[in-house]
Formats: sequence, C-alpha cells, structure tokens
Amino acid sequence: MANVRGCNLPDDLLYDVENHIWIAEEGDGNIKIGMTTVATALAGELVAFTPKKVGKSIKPGKSCAIVESGKWVGPAKTVAGGEIVAINDALVAQPSLANADPYANWMVILKPDDWASAKGELTPGSDVAAPYEAKMAADGFEGCA
Repeated sequence: MANVRGCNLPDDLLYDVENHIWIAEEGDGNIKIGMTTVATALAGELVAFTPKKVGKSIKPGKSCAIVESGKWVGPAKTVAGGEIVAINDALVAQPSLANADPYANWMVILKPDDWASAKGELTPGSDVAAPYEAKMAADGFEGCA
C-alpha cells in the first residue's frame, strides 16, 4: 500500500488522482467508486452524501454524487460514464463513515459504458505514489495527519 504524506492508497485500486476518486473492478463488469483518504482529509468531516439515483445514467467526467462537509460542497466526479446500479445507503445515512474508512465506504456502483477507455485514464495503485505526491505539492496539501 502506498502512503503519501500520511494518506493510505491501497495497491489493488485504480485512481483518478485529479478528482481524488478510487475505483475497484467488481468482476461482473461493474465498478465501485469511492473517495480517497486525500479527499476526506481535504473535505473534513462529511455531513451529507447525496448520490445520483439508481438507474440514472451519467456521462464521463460528470458527478455521481454531491458530497458536503462543514467547509466544502462539491461533486464526486467519475472518469467513467454509465448507469448507476447501486448506492451506499449506509453512507447516505451516515456520511462520516467515509472519514473513518473511505475504502470500505464506497459511494456508488456503476455499470460503465466504455470501461476500456475510462480505465486507460486511471492510475493503478502500484503507480499512484508519485502522481499523488506531485498533486499534493501542487495543491499545497500537507497530508493526512
């Protein structure tokens, strides 16, 4: 597991470093999408998680959910487009679960339209340390204390 400035980044995931999103392939053609430890550290304690509805189609680069903390409200963007097939109801009920463990507390499961293209834009966990170090340096982010 990569650890960049105190932020854990598991090797078995794919990362959209720019948007602080992790993606796990589910083995059935679907993908699970969540926030990285960097995202939750930047946002602070989450107070609301509003995913798009099951059955909703989203375009690549668009939001699959709105995430809100005491200091930030914004979209959780996904590089993959497709249909939302599941949402994490536990995270809707208790958004701060993502702060406790962002890798166990995924946001949505998506049936991607063109996974091969989207996957090519992601960084494998084994290679994510250097891009994340560069992103944190560019953004002036101290790390996950």
